[in-house]
Amino acid sequence: MEPYATSLQHVLAEMERIDLLIRAQVQRARQVVQEEGDLQGLYISEQEVDALLAGGTGLPRWASVPLRPDVGEALDRVGREIAARKEASVAQGVGLRLEELARRFALPSFDVDVLLVALAPEIDLRYERLFAYLQDDVTRRRPSVDLVLNLLCPTFADKLAARGRFAVTAPLLSHRLIELFDDPSRPQPPLLARSLRADPRVVSYLLGGVDLDARLAPFSRCVEPEARLEDLVHAPELKARLHGLAGLAGAEGRAVLYLQGPYGVGKETAAEGLCRELGLRLLTVDLDRVLAHREDVFELVAELAGREAVLQRAALFWRGFDRLLSDEMAARRGRFLAALEERRGVTFLSGTEDWEPADVLQGTFFTRVVLPEPGHRERLELWERALGDAADPEMDLAGLAARFRLTGGQIRDSAATAQSLARGRDPEGGRVTEADLYAACRLQSSRKLSTLAQKITPHYSWNDIVLPQGRLDQLREIANTQRFRGRVYEDWGFGRKLALGKGLNVLFAGPSGTGKTMAADILAGELGLDLYKIDLSTVVSKYIGETEKNLSQIFSEGRASNAVLFFDEADAIFGKRTEVRDAHDRYANIEVSYLLQRMEEYEGMVILATNLRKNMDEAFVRRLHFTVEFPFPAVADRLRIWERLWPADLPRAANLDLPFLASRLELPGGNIRNIGLAAAFLAAADGGTVTMAHLIRATQREYQKMGQVVLDGEFGEYARLTEAL
Repeated sequence: MEPYATSLQHVLAEMERIDLLIRAQVQRARQVVQEEGDLQGLYISEQEVDALLAGGTGLPRWASVPLRPDVGEALDRVGREIAARKEASVAQGVGLRLEELARRFALPSFDVDVLLVALAPEIDLRYERLFAYLQDDVTRRRPSVDLVLNLLCPTFADKLAARGRFAVTAPLLSHRLIELFDDPSRPQPPLLARSLRADPRVVSYLLGGVDLDARLAPFSRCVEPEARLEDLVHAPELKARLHGLAGLAGAEGRAVLYLQGPYGVGKETAAEGLCRELGLRLLTVDLDRVLAHREDVFELVAELAGREAVLQRAALFWRGFDRLLSDEMAARRGRFLAALEERRGVTFLSGTEDWEPADVLQGTFFTRVVLPEPGHRERLELWERALGDAADPEMDLAGLAARFRLTGGQIRDSAATAQSLARGRDPEGGRVTEADLYAACRLQSSRKLSTLAQKITPHYSWNDIVLPQGRLDQLREIANTQRFRGRVYEDWGFGRKLALGKGLNVLFAGPSGTGKTMAADILAGELGLDLYKIDLSTVVSKYIGETEKNLSQIFSEGRASNAVLFFDEADAIFGKRTEVRDAHDRYANIEVSYLLQRMEEYEGMVILATNLRKNMDEAFVRRLHFTVEFPFPAVADRLRIWERLWPADLPRAANLDLPFLASRLELPGGNIRNIGLAAAFLAAADGGTVTMAHLIRATQREYQKMGQVVLDGEFGEYARLTEAL
């Protein structure tokens, strides 16, 4: 027997069989109708009442008319031909969608025929009029449950038994293959009076459609997996475990895998790799989008997604599953997991939170797989993959991988952003530079930290700061420690020797104005990282627990932002613990202890600045990697500050006596900068050139601001310039 060339040929052949069955029932009904008048269906005549009383229970009048022998023979012949051609099609590897639908949803032959009857009006509108004729009602153009049972059941006993196929728990309705609906003019009708239609997505599937259900499309996508487990940039042990899970889950089994990890660690890539080994597609549903809509949308999507995965022969991937773990989502979570417990096939749950099913998913294979963030070596490989030919051989990708602890997804996004920045700078060449990469990495980092801290754009360089050589060497060591942390901790294995304390904690101590903030600025700029100055007014709270909460947010967002956290006047919150005399002391000490814990856990760079080191808690000092003392500048250092203060474009008098100012004015760099800036404004309003008179006047104003008294003779030979003040 010749096989079906396409799945649609098979569906149409089955429809010919249903058509033959409908024709036979129409012929039987016609014999009864010929006895009725022209107004049949519009009123009930006396003859019809008598016929109803005389008829058998549960069957229409035309069911008592014997079926013509040739009709029965034709039905048998068509059935045998369809069976033979199906067998030949299977042997030829032709996929028959109707057969696949029946197999995947466990539909018996009766359910398949119900679906075909419901499908008839979707293929040919003439069936609407035929159904209206058989139901003796011109307004009923869709088959009722009663009509379907009468068409498919030879006896009343069969009809009673088949009613269960229309229960809400039966496959046809539980999988939304058909839909029962009521006539608006007949509220709460009996089951037999309800009409049915095939679901639009099922109709599309049977007729060869490949598009997702239109109700799922805004939240979902379905792909043929391209990624392989071998392509994952993870430890070999993790990839071996994933290979093992592919064998345990099976393409047809009931399995739930919870893939846990932050954005970009490869959760969907791992799911794709598993699907590729199982020969499945991957249907991804974004729960964030779904939960933004009404609750009924969530219920609908949860049902349709499971059916769509079956139609697509796909595993189901729920992105953002941990959104359902909050207390306010308890009801939705319960319904979601109950539906998941009934679902056959492979399901992936994706999230960042720890979760294990307690008393749900009974009888379902479940496992949680934690996908860790990539280490330095993995990040370097990811950068090389993401940039490909766009990478310049001279680029320090190893340094980039060390400074920005990005996941694979963030690295991919950063590479795309860098290429966009390069095209914006140079539309024709568009060569990605190292500066593009650093800018892209900062753009990809979380911006939530801006609500908790002040972002400082680095603009100072090593030439701008004046410190003793030993202090400058310390600052360069700090930069190198951050730059090469990936090599030391990961490539050389020191990270395996340390449980905590893998971050970089630095203390800058010294009087105000000695360059602590400038040094933090220089380090951030040298490393290409964002610098965030923590505003203590937004952190410290009089309410118990609020300070810890604010600090927790800062450290969490700081890690996500790959930023340098700069705590100025840190002794305000990192101060010494005191003897407990009352509840306030106890909670203050708890705050300090909490900070100790977070400092040890934080893997980024933290700079603490204080004017009074003796006020710092000793436990903090022991945990610091570097302590840099910023001394009050000596005469030689003050002279260097004065000399480096001036912009190249600033007009200055040739006789500025900078050595005199350095020797007479015992001021730190911050105050010297204030004096130089004030002198520039005075000059702008008075001739446009900075002179000693402007500097002396600006110094006088700075002393007044500081509340200091100018001693007689302090300005020496320039004292006369103060007389006009």
